[in-house]
Amino acid sequence: MYQMGHYGGALLAYSPIGTIVALGGYGGVAIVGGLVCVMLSTLPDYDHRLPFISHRGPTHTIAFALLVGAGLAALAALLVDAASAFADAGVVGFAFLVGVVSISSHLLADALTPMGIRPFWPLSRRRYSFNVTTAGSPIANYGLFGLGVGAVLAGISLVFFLG
Repeated sequence: MYQMGHYGGALLAYSPIGTIVALGGYGGVAIVGGLVCVMLSTLPDYDHRLPFISHRGPTHTIAFALLVGAGLAALAALLVDAASAFADAGVVGFAFLVGVVSISSHLLADALTPMGIRPFWPLSRRRYSFNVTTAGSPIANYGLFGLGVGAVLAGISLVFFLG
């Protein structure tokens, strides 16, 4: 998928989490989490710019998703200054979740294409693909973006009516 498709996939994957966080009274945190999720959603494709790293290689794995989640959690741990250890753990856990969801959404979007992904590399070289659309399809990319925006709007509506 291309950039817009990955943005949409990230919005679609994150919107239930953001909705729950906002319903819990942390609307600002939900918004920041969504922005970070979307910003990180194209990170795996930076492999195009790295020498000796093949596209849809190590950056398109579950291990990379966990690594990004751990990195974001570590950054949050450095930045958070909460009044209690419980609040610290919540912020750090949320940051980890945002990182993992962002990269995982990228993997799922790329799995829609015939090229697929190897999510368990280096443990397995097996490629997984739903073979639904090509990566460059404008209909698929903008359609996924539209679904993501729709999911966010549905979440905002829920927060507005229930919160």
